[in-house]
Amino acid sequence: MMDWTDRHCRHLHRLLSRHALLYTEMVTAPALVRGGAVHLLDHGAAEHPVALQLGGSDPAELAEATRLGAEAGYREINLNVGCPSDRVQSGTFGAVLMKSPDLVAECCAAMRAVTDLPVTVKCRIGVDDQDPHVVLPDFIERVAASGVTRMAIHARMAWLQGLSPKENRDIPPLDYPLVHRMKEAFPALHLSVNGGIDSLDAAEAHLAAGMDGVMIGRAAYHAPAQILCAADRRIFGADTPDSTPEDAARAMMDYAEAHLAQGGRLGQITRHMLGLFTGRPGARAWRRMLSEGAHLPGAGPELIAQALAQVTEAQEAANSDCTPAANPV
Repeated sequence: MMDWTDRHCRHLHRLLSRHALLYTEMVTAPALVRGGAVHLLDHGAAEHPVALQLGGSDPAELAEATRLGAEAGYREINLNVGCPSDRVQSGTFGAVLMKSPDLVAECCAAMRAVTDLPVTVKCRIGVDDQDPHVVLPDFIERVAASGVTRMAIHARMAWLQGLSPKENRDIPPLDYPLVHRMKEAFPALHLSVNGGIDSLDAAEAHLAAGMDGVMIGRAAYHAPAQILCAADRRIFGADTPDSTPEDAARAMMDYAEAHLAQGGRLGQITRHMLGLFTGRPGARAWRRMLSEGAHLPGAGPELIAQALAQVTEAQEAANSDCTPAANPV
C-alpha cells in the first residue's frame, strides 16, 4: 500500500473503525537510518492503534529503524516480506526475502532485541518457482524461531520476473487452504490471512475457519465504509452503533481545515475519500466533485460539504423512488 495508506488515509479509516489495526505504508529502513527521513514516521495520536511497516534486509539497520519507530509511538513493528515491486527487489527486501528465511529470522531477532513492541512479519506463500507447500512452512518455522509470534500471509505466490506489482496482486491464484493449514500446523502462532478479501462476510468466513486475523488492503481503501463501518460490531464484538460515512465526511472537514492551516492542500486528504460512498446513491457525484475541485486554488473544507450535499440529495431521491404510492391504483 505504498503511497496509499498515509496519515490522512489512516485518520479517515480510524473514524470508521475504532478497533481495526491500521498499518503505515512501507517505510524503508535505509530511508530512516541513512537518509534521516524521520518525517516518514509522522502520525497523529488519533490514528492508533497503528503498526509501522518496515522494509529492509540489514539486521542492524532494521534494528535502528525499529528503535526510531518505537520512539515515535507505534504499537507494532512489521517487516514486509511480501512486496514484489522492482524498487524493493533492487534493495534486496520485500518478497525476494522469501528466498532467505534465515536472514529474515536474523533481522527479526535484531529488531526484537531493541524493543518490547510486537515484531511481526507479512509474507507471501512463496516466490517464482518455489513450491509453496514446502517453502511456506519452512519459512514460518525459521522466522518463528527468532521469537516472532505473529505473521500475516498473503495467499499468493509472487513472480519477481515477468509480472508487474499490479499483476502480482491479481494473476497468481489465491491458495487460502494452504494458509489455513499453516494455522493448523502452527497453532501457537497468531496467523492472519491476506489477499483478495473484499467483504466482512469473507473475513468472518476466514475467522470461522480458524484464522486469528484477516488483513484487508485495497478493498478497505477503495470502499472503506463497506469494510470498516460495521467491523467493530461484527469482527470485534463492540456494543456500539456502526459508524457512517456521512459522519466521517463531516469529521474530515475539521481535519482538512487544520491541515490547510498548516500549509497543506485539500487534495492530499480528499484523494483518500473518493471511495467513501462506493455503492451508494450519489457516489459518482461525490467522486467527481472532489476529484475536479480539490486541486483548484482556494479549495477548502466547504468542497467536502458540497459533495456531501450531493450524496444526501441523491439518497433522498432514491428513497423517494422506493416509497409506495399512498393510494395505489
